[in-house]
Amino acid sequence: MHEDTNARGRSPRGAASPAVGDRDPHLGRLLDGRYRIDDRIARGGMASVYEAHDVRLDRAVAIKIMHAGLGDATSGDEEFAARFVREARAAARLSHPNVVAVYDQGDDNGVVYLAMELVPGHTLRDTIAKEAPMSPERALAILDPVLSALASAHRNGLIHRDVKPENVLIADDGRIKVADFGLARAVNAETQHTATGGVLIGTVSYLAPELVVDGRADARADVYAAGVILYELLTGHKPHTGETPIAVAYKHVHEDVPAPSAEMPGLPAYVDALVARATTRDRSLRPSDAGVLLHHAHRVAHALHEGVREDDELVADLLPTVARSGGNDTMPEPISELWADAEPRVIKTVPSAPEGTTRLETGHVPPARRTPPSPPRPATGVAPQPRPRRGRRGVVLLLIAALVAAAIGGGAYWFGWARYTTAPSVVGLSQAEAEQRIEDAGLEVEYDDAVYSTSVEEGDVVTSDPGPGDRILPGDAVALTLSLGEEVHDLPRLRLLTLDEATDALTDLKLVVGKVEEAYSEVVPKGQVIGSDPAYGSKKARDLPVNAVVDLVVSLGRKPREVGDWVGRSFERAKARLEARGLVVTVVGHEFSDTVDEGDVISHDPTGGTLFKGDEVEFVVSDGPELIAVPAVRYSATEVAVADLEAAGFEVNVERAEIYINGNVAWNTSPPAGELAEKGSTIILYVV
Repeated sequence: MHEDTNARGRSPRGAASPAVGDRDPHLGRLLDGRYRIDDRIARGGMASVYEAHDVRLDRAVAIKIMHAGLGDATSGDEEFAARFVREARAAARLSHPNVVAVYDQGDDNGVVYLAMELVPGHTLRDTIAKEAPMSPERALAILDPVLSALASAHRNGLIHRDVKPENVLIADDGRIKVADFGLARAVNAETQHTATGGVLIGTVSYLAPELVVDGRADARADVYAAGVILYELLTGHKPHTGETPIAVAYKHVHEDVPAPSAEMPGLPAYVDALVARATTRDRSLRPSDAGVLLHHAHRVAHALHEGVREDDELVADLLPTVARSGGNDTMPEPISELWADAEPRVIKTVPSAPEGTTRLETGHVPPARRTPPSPPRPATGVAPQPRPRRGRRGVVLLLIAALVAAAIGGGAYWFGWARYTTAPSVVGLSQAEAEQRIEDAGLEVEYDDAVYSTSVEEGDVVTSDPGPGDRILPGDAVALTLSLGEEVHDLPRLRLLTLDEATDALTDLKLVVGKVEEAYSEVVPKGQVIGSDPAYGSKKARDLPVNAVVDLVVSLGRKPREVGDWVGRSFERAKARLEARGLVVTVVGHEFSDTVDEGDVISHDPTGGTLFKGDEVEFVVSDGPELIAVPAVRYSATEVAVADLEAAGFEVNVERAEIYINGNVAWNTSPPAGELAEKGSTIILYVV
């Protein structure tokens, strides 16, 4: 099986980077003096893919470098190098919005490389892991650009040969691109078989039965792989699994892909029929190329879009059938026992084969058992009676019967077949061209409702009913469905909607919710949308294609603002911090305090916890200790002066004045009378 080595712009740094001591020699290298190798993105069986920078054009690119040892004369695998170079030439022929572009190819001193478009994003495998099983509408919307890319390749005579989810890239902006046409080869008489001595290139889980049985590949092998991907999108898992590659290949040859509705009840029968048509083991009943499958997918998508749950005609038209004879009747039956005697070659992983490939060698896989026909019954022992000779009357009756049978047969042929003509192929033509072709065929033109299409230009024909090659009576009408072009929508206003409401609004416009982030908002209630990316009303929000991703920001409600504990701390600092948090600070009082310094906080309400922006915090601020005027006590008796000072709230320390007689009279104080001093402070009383 061929590993994933596409141009995915996702660098799993650390996981994909070489270990210390085993550094990738290409990292930091400047190929051909133009491409600077920055980081390895992926490694596969034939090559590794790197994120690089084109210094000449100043743009990011993906560089695929073939592994050393492949393609040189000593390895004996020159064909691998030749195929690698053919990849550039094949992919460069494809100019399609859903194909990863190849820019350049070169050989820098033995390093064979391709320069490709870098697609930042992820692979369809990641989407399947996250979203599958998914609705048929979503599955077909993803498959549509894949089929469009393959149809373009098939029209150019190219087949991909390795269609799988790992080779389908989904860019961050929602674009879907098919990568790795490294196995694509021009379809001609010399390239119908596997190359390189029997090596079957491809992934076993997506190999068509004919590739396993005889190695023959054409566009129908890509159709089969696309059908398997559709099954996987609808159910979340592959249709055939096994412990070994040969076990999986055996099931592809001997077992039909199951109906998706067996896993996901409720799917319309025409969705099952589409999967069955794409993955039928009889490739003659499979759509001839991806363009035909895309046409069928559009019919199914249209039925889903119109809400049709049952459409027996669509089911009968899509379901692969063969004629089964029984007596005089001929009736259709689903393909289920084809390939029963097929003998696929044994799939082995050969040590000498390049990493990631699977080699087919001649061998035998036991065919599915079939019940042998019953032996003829033995004779009963009774002798057969001689048949009587027919007379002339019998001959006449026989002739009459033959004429009647011929008349009936001729009439049946006329009414059942000969009087019909076939509807012309008009899909993809302009309206005028389609009308002219239909009128030239002797038919009338009608119109069904126009539909959106990502692959058909506006005004051109998306589908016709009856379809190309279907039988129709001369003069009857062919109903055309014209394209409205790619379906685009302007982003609706999502602000103040709940997440569910916003999701529904986007789903109605076939847009997809991407990342959902949460943020606080002072004006948007909790659970409602604050904004989106792209932003409503912006240029990027106009003409969004189907399945465009819209990221949302949902409100957590008002942001809690912490109050904290500010008691004993500076009021000015508390005020600055709380106001920066959006809270309102109010001083409701000042108080004297012997323990809290002046200007510091005595108390506040609330104490701790959280508030919301605009809520109020009330503070009581300290004025420091209370100040009292020192009483005048000069000439008072010492005992009276001491009593007056203590009554005022001071402590008193008596000392002699410079002029001292007997200490019975107060002379002065320190601080002097009339000055303010802290209540409880000590006053020195000088006495004479």
